Amino acid sequence: MRILVLPLLAFSLSGCIVAKVAETAVDVASIPVKVAGEAVDAATTSQAEADQKRGKELRKAEERHAKAMREWSEECAKLEARGQSCPPRPVFTPDG
Repeated sequence: MRILVLPLLAFSLSGCIVAKVAETAVDVASIPVKVAGEAVDAATTSQAEADQKRGKELRKAEERHAKAMREWSEECAKLEARGQSCPPRPVFTPDG
């Protein structure tokens, strides 16, 4: 009885091994395609990414302008208290 079971067991296991080897071969073959796709994606900028970057730059410029306005307002209040005129108001520039 054991003699009949062992060949059947070996045959069933070999199918699993062949399937695993085939699956691994497919994974290995698809790696260069995945790497190339990721490289192209990393090298290019989508419109959405460009919009996000521009929005971030504008927010930072607005923060710098708001800080300059607060400093100008404080300086202006001090100068007016001394009877002096205020310097020109800061102008918003989105690029710097």
